[in-house]
Amino acid sequence: MRRFDETTVIAERQSCTQQLARFFPGVTPVRLPVQVTALRGGSTRLREASVVEFAGLEHAILVSSLPLEFDDKVRLEGSRKADTADATVVAVQYHGGQKAVAVKFLRGPNHWMIHS
Repeated sequence: MRRFDETTVIAERQSCTQQLARFFPGVTPVRLPVQVTALRGGSTRLREASVVEFAGLEHAILVSSLPLEFDDKVRLEGSRKADTADATVVAVQYHGGQKAVAVKFLRGPNHWMIHS
């Protein structure tokens, strides 16, 4: 009887945000706590605490439980009052019960996320 050594290859599972970040080559890993507010018409403001996991000058990627869809507008607020950016949702990725959201900043390059 011959015996074979079995080698098990376990692929590292990518998070929802990592999978989405593949499509945005200008983003790098960060861990930046933010408040996310959905900017919709009417008086109701949906808001949650989240963490930006990837950021670049033009885009940010985070996990969100808000009912966000493509082209929705959001406001991201950091810990300092000046750390605020309005953005539009440009991609949504569902994976493993989570939803990653990629946003593009509306007012051009955003430096505070990558320098925080």
